Amino acid sequence: MTKQENRWDPRTAARTGIAGLDSILKGGFPREEIHLVEGSAGTGKTTLGLQYLLAGGQDKETGLYVTMSQSAKTLEMIVRSHGWSFEQLRVHELSPGGLMQRIAARQTVLNTSDVELDELTRGLCEIVEQVDPQRLVFDSTNVIGLLAGSAARYRHEMMALRDFLTSRRCTTLFLGDSDEETGADAASNAPFQHLASSVIRLEQVAPPYGAIQRRLRVVKMRGVDFKSGLHDFRIRHGGLEVYPRLGPPPAEEYSDFRVIPSGIATLDALLGGGLEYGTTCLILGPPGAGKSSLAALHTRAAFSRDTSSAIFLFDERPETFKARAKGLKVDLTAAIERGKVRIDAIDPADLTPGEFSQRVCRSVLDDKVKLVVIDSLTGYLSAMRDKTLLLPQLHELITFLSRNGVLTLLLVAQPGFMSLGSGVSVDVSYLSDTIIVLRHFEADGQIRRCLSAVKKRQGEHQTTIRELTLNSNGISVGEEPLLTPGSLVINAHGGPAEQVD
Repeated sequence: MTKQENRWDPRTAARTGIAGLDSILKGGFPREEIHLVEGSAGTGKTTLGLQYLLAGGQDKETGLYVTMSQSAKTLEMIVRSHGWSFEQLRVHELSPGGLMQRIAARQTVLNTSDVELDELTRGLCEIVEQVDPQRLVFDSTNVIGLLAGSAARYRHEMMALRDFLTSRRCTTLFLGDSDEETGADAASNAPFQHLASSVIRLEQVAPPYGAIQRRLRVVKMRGVDFKSGLHDFRIRHGGLEVYPRLGPPPAEEYSDFRVIPSGIATLDALLGGGLEYGTTCLILGPPGAGKSSLAALHTRAAFSRDTSSAIFLFDERPETFKARAKGLKVDLTAAIERGKVRIDAIDPADLTPGEFSQRVCRSVLDDKVKLVVIDSLTGYLSAMRDKTLLLPQLHELITFLSRNGVLTLLLVAQPGFMSLGSGVSVDVSYLSDTIIVLRHFEADGQIRRCLSAVKKRQGEHQTTIRELTLNSNGISVGEEPLLTPGSLVINAHGGPAEQVD
């Protein structure tokens, strides 16, 4: 049987059964090729292979799992732990004990490792000929590497297996073990990487605190414009969940820029009419200055226009957020009950940045959200493994939201007179279309609040400083400019109070 021409087509690709991974691979694995999935213990290689076979079963394709690394009983335990049916899978165990019995029966005088390797490849070919699978998973390549003894022999055996499997029109996943600390994958899998049509590397990182964070990278994929870079994923009940990096935005530009008035005339006048869809507003100030209150105010305003909102809280519980807003006469209860406002509490120690980005995107694409609140960017920064990745990843997320006509409110807690220690300084002003600055000031023996708009790309805005009042009567913004001679302004960075001349 000759191998048919294998031009990659996303409509006919062998899907993995993992939506996020299929998105990264632009449909799935190219058919009638061999592919390598490598990673250290616990990264999810076996689970990925099982999902790949189950997805084939759903497409009425015959699948086979050949294992030398794990027993069939162990695989059955993994399958049932995810709620899958083991009866849907065909598993063949090439046990070392079985090989040794066959070798002894032949009473060969050849080198033992050569005979073992010959027996292994012969056994694999025999079971493939019997089952005639369209999808095959072999676990693992390291067994072949150990028996081969040399890179040249290993490459020769893998070339022979590749030619055999592709001639039978089989799409094969080889699982390869690696050691991220010692780099053992370079020694054992490197010869095979050149032969494989695609190579996917799974990694896991154990942070000083919090859950293990996993990510994957497509090292290569011939003939496919896959999504490059690192992509977060989780192993949950039901298999792998992959969260693709957002990547370059679509070519479409949102240009409507309809205004959302806050409902407070003086605040809207300060902002030149209000905030616009398709823009990003940065609200920054010290703790207690009113950032979350302004976010709740705009959420209520969006609800009054039948617009859906999503609030992602890094710093407080949803109950606290709702209670404080209600105490300021910004009751979001009806909006939440109608499903127009969703409040999610985010645990930075448990949620990866990639998963968070996908959660935000899903709220926009699936729930038609047009207002997104991230409270606060300080908590978002805490979720990042590498702080240097904050701006690129945030830029991708904001670009996605803007291109989809979403108004994004980014809340940032500035270090101030109530802060302990020094925080990480990240300048996100260039990502923002509008910047509202909140501050505390002292007057008449009281600590009071004020706000000002220091930037607005869409239209004109006032540059005056107005007093912001938060109490049981609601939220109000002063009609007249603030800071008469003799007033004291508390420095936002913890410096001494300054008197206005």
